[in-house]
Amino acid sequence: MISGIHSALSGLLAIQKKTDSAANNVANVNSDGYKKTRVTLHEQDPQGVRTEVQQINTPGPMVYEQTPEGETLVEKSNVELSEELPNMMLGRRLFQANLKTVQTEAEMLGSLFDIKS
Repeated sequence: MISGIHSALSGLLAIQKKTDSAANNVANVNSDGYKKTRVTLHEQDPQGVRTEVQQINTPGPMVYEQTPEGETLVEKSNVELSEELPNMMLGRRLFQANLKTVQTEAEMLGSLFDIKS
């Protein structure tokens, strides 16, 4: 039973990192030259979830902006809100599922202790 709790807690921490990355991307959507990060989840032996954070270096859109030196070509952020918002919604559901696993394991342990006493 403890291994189930460990797996679920590992999942919760991984989803938290994924959500933090998405929130950081959304916060920097209007930052010139910002490169988004992407968190991928991997199976960890013997159990649990491991995260890998990668910076995505694809160029953002180039636009002309008025500066004191005149019009200059500026690279914008490569963050797409149409990618980030669904990722955040998915993260919410994954977090809820892992939290439910921890709650169920805790209830099972409580029942076991009640039976033993």
